[in-house]
Amino acid sequence: MDSRTGLPVVGMVGGGQLARMTHQAAIALGQSLRVLALDPSDGAALVAADVRYGRHTDLAALRDFAEGCDVVTFDHEHVPNEHARALAEAGVPVYPPADALRYAQDKRAMRERLTELGAPVPRWRPVTGADDLVEFGTELGWPVILKAARGGYDGRGVWVVSGPAEAAELVGRLRAAGTDLIAEERVGLRRELAVQVARSPFGQVAAYPVVETVQRDGICVEVLAPAPRLPEELALRAQQLAIDLATALGVVGLLAVELFEVPGAAGRTDDGSPATGGGEPALVVNELAMRPHNSGHWTIEGARTSQFEQHLRAVLDYPMGDTALTAPVVVMANVLGGPEGGMSTDERLHHLFAEDPGAKVHLYGKQVRPGRKIGHVTVLGDDLEKVRARAARAAWWLRERHE
Repeated sequence: MDSRTGLPVVGMVGGGQLARMTHQAAIALGQSLRVLALDPSDGAALVAADVRYGRHTDLAALRDFAEGCDVVTFDHEHVPNEHARALAEAGVPVYPPADALRYAQDKRAMRERLTELGAPVPRWRPVTGADDLVEFGTELGWPVILKAARGGYDGRGVWVVSGPAEAAELVGRLRAAGTDLIAEERVGLRRELAVQVARSPFGQVAAYPVVETVQRDGICVEVLAPAPRLPEELALRAQQLAIDLATALGVVGLLAVELFEVPGAAGRTDDGSPATGGGEPALVVNELAMRPHNSGHWTIEGARTSQFEQHLRAVLDYPMGDTALTAPVVVMANVLGGPEGGMSTDERLHHLFAEDPGAKVHLYGKQVRPGRKIGHVTVLGDDLEKVRARAARAAWWLRERHE
């Protein structure tokens, strides 16, 4: 408990943009988030008052950081599961708990558990050698998807394998480097969706509207809220699926469920794979994240309660906030790092705000590298195409070099 405010202290392991935006939400609750950062240049370390430095892989650093915290949570999934478990065994409330967090850390464990729960997932198989992948591809047809079981983000750790020769070379190289692998069928999808839910230790849940996420080169570039032209029945099914998974996995805090919308009747075929025939669209679970997530950044301006405030409410066991949209249409566009030179960021902001006063910009304090997420822009309105065009233009303006 903070002696100055009388409010609980939340510690967030990781000093990136998620911690930075969680800190901003904490201010409105009378708090200053405690952050474990790697470096003073980390995005959250630039703005938070209570910053400690240490590696998330160092148990001693984690123990020191947790001293005096009422709750410890994470802005990434890379804390060793045994360290999260050790903190909990020492009496520190850790959310999400280690037993839940492992399903966001290990894709094989996640696929095994979701299969046990009967959740709709792609057909998949562990890969310990090239023969496993070749057999899988021969059975299902090429190409197939190969994934690193641990790590991987924004298209990294995912490979599309076109045939046996490529499978042999790729698996051999990755296994020699010690990479654990799984194979998945390449799902014929209509589009990608995401839904976020928050769950408290008491068991209260709150679900956000389902959104459409637009990917380019494995990176999310745009989020449309609510997902356009999504049948209400399917949206409700997606929200219920996310709530059921949060409950079954014991999640506390935010859970983001990334989904594929596929053609075909809802349900599964006799062999347990997602149904993809004619008829009504169905849902397939792609990935899970147990923290605030890029697909939910639109909620800062676009929902009554942002995902960052909701995460804090959940881990503190406060009642959940209202998840209703603040406008009929909300579009979030990620700002990706572009070429160096041209206008300064300050000049670009000046011109952008002059052209579109309604565009809301969030920059993360990151060093700019081509393709890196350095911020996002959110635009609200009532016409999807107009709002989408404004958001895309704002993100382009902040990224591209302008002489």
